[in-house]
Amino acid sequence: RVWAGDGELDATASGRLKHHAARRSELPAVGDWVVIRRRRDEPRAAIVAVLPRRSRFSRKMPGAVTDEQVVAANVDVVFIVMALDADFSLRRLERYLLLARESGASPVILLTKPDLATAIDAQVTSVRSVAGDLPTHVVNPKRSEGIEQVAAYLTPGRTGALLGSSGVGKSTIINRLVGQDVQKTREVRSSDAKGRHTTIHRELVMLPNGGLIIDTPGMRELQLWDVGDAV
Repeated sequence: RVWAGDGELDATASGRLKHHAARRSELPAVGDWVVIRRRRDEPRAAIVAVLPRRSRFSRKMPGAVTDEQVVAANVDVVFIVMALDADFSLRRLERYLLLARESGASPVILLTKPDLATAIDAQVTSVRSVAGDLPTHVVNPKRSEGIEQVAAYLTPGRTGALLGSSGVGKSTIINRLVGQDVQKTREVRSSDAKGRHTTIHRELVMLPNGGLIIDTPGMRELQLWDVGDAV
């Protein structure tokens, strides 16, 4: 789906664009600016070109395929969302930080579910020992606590992307930013705090103030892709 001057359209990549793409990463991704061709008064369009990206968050494609998957493009700020329950993992956070640094976007860490934290002060300290001086915020989107801190990064014309595991509250954060339930949410499993992949595709959401936010499915597999400079 693409957003054009007169609203949203269904679109497909043209055969010529697919033919000239040397890799999958050169095909359209969420957040891309694209050139489209359409017939007058038709609700469908063909994507004929992808404009150069100023940033992109990429990982190795899941599974045995050795290729780059562009998760989000043209992002100004990457929100790395991690819950303070059983989801908490400093090693996974390090991988997210490397990919965020390599992307060209500014990383911000959001720690959710403080009400389920077992040792919140120690957890925040350990995060800051890994993240250095990167902005780190403790938020509770279910109770709308700390949402104003997230909104401050998404001024008109700026784009953010929410990255993290399933069930950490990414879709709830978007619902609070928008002011209504635009993304579906589900409770996590109580046995292991794992999410259930309510969000199953990447989506760009326009905020009331003119900012933009990209929601992404929870990543069960996060393999590094070309992060030599970030390391």
